Amino acid sequence: MSHDAAELARRLAREAEAVCRHYLSNGKREGRYWLVGDVHNTPGRSMFVRLHDSPKGPAGKWTDAATSEHGDLLDVIRESLGLHDFREVVHEARRFLNLPRAEPQPVLKSVRPPAPAGSQEAARRLFAISRPIEGTIVETYLHRRGIAHAHHGGSLRFHPRCYYRPDEHLPMETWPAMIACVTDLDGRITGVHRTWLDPVGFDRIRLGKAPIDTPRRAMGDLLGNAVRFGLPDDDVLVAGEGLETMLSLRCIAPTLPMAAALSANHLGAMLLSPSLRRLYIASEPDAAGEAVQAALSQRAEASGIETIALSPRLGDFNEDLHIFGIDALRATLRMQLAPEDVDRFLSPSTAHE
Repeated sequence: MSHDAAELARRLAREAEAVCRHYLSNGKREGRYWLVGDVHNTPGRSMFVRLHDSPKGPAGKWTDAATSEHGDLLDVIRESLGLHDFREVVHEARRFLNLPRAEPQPVLKSVRPPAPAGSQEAARRLFAISRPIEGTIVETYLHRRGIAHAHHGGSLRFHPRCYYRPDEHLPMETWPAMIACVTDLDGRITGVHRTWLDPVGFDRIRLGKAPIDTPRRAMGDLLGNAVRFGLPDDDVLVAGEGLETMLSLRCIAPTLPMAAALSANHLGAMLLSPSLRRLYIASEPDAAGEAVQAALSQRAEASGIETIALSPRLGDFNEDLHIFGIDALRATLRMQLAPEDVDRFLSPSTAHE
């Protein structure tokens, strides 16, 4: 945290109750704490904010007992308002500290209108209010898929209660979800992909996904874009369909830029960076995958980009990783990469990651 942010957090902590009344208005004070459902101002008692310094910790610190989320009052401002840019958070904190304190302030509502369902803006807001995957069910889900180290570079986040509507005639449900941001070549978020997860069990059928009809859905603008791991403007890229497929390969080559297009059709339409000189295509070994590989190869080669197919031993590279293990997958990848890329991306330092 920068010096300016740390000082703002300290100033907010001195007025912790006023901050809570303003941004967490659905909660209430009980003793030395402010209780509310969560940092998004949901009614309830799961989250508690310390209102005064104590031997247990400083004022302004909060913990959500249901999710183990924690933070300070700058986090409360960011999450309760759905702010994406930290500069907006700083501006709002400074604005709040200049407000009169004579009477409890009502909660500040976002001046932005509601984002249309399924829009790019709705996708950006969902990603902004989600949190890092470390220590969450997302990590558990990936570990059970054999992905012990998700080198995602910030492209994955976790939402503990992500909305899911089975269809327009049924009520809304909430499930924990892995949220992946879809970006264009400039790094601008154009959509998100949601994988709803089962908080209870893992079986061979669902592989940890929630027991619902469509546990994977995307929203926003996907055409031409992708979930990107690494620099989008590098000269080498591995492109494939599924998130778990690309994350499996990232276990072996964490510095090799990769992109998950999320479907065969979207892989075929993915935009390619002008700086790209070699494209690896990790397509599925079926008729649709072969057709997409041929079409994408033709388009890339017409732009002067060398293309190389990457083929799994089984259905996909995540299945290879889960069944055969990381050393076998490393050997498979080593045989298929160009020699200069083996030296560049499969260095000895990645051998035991």
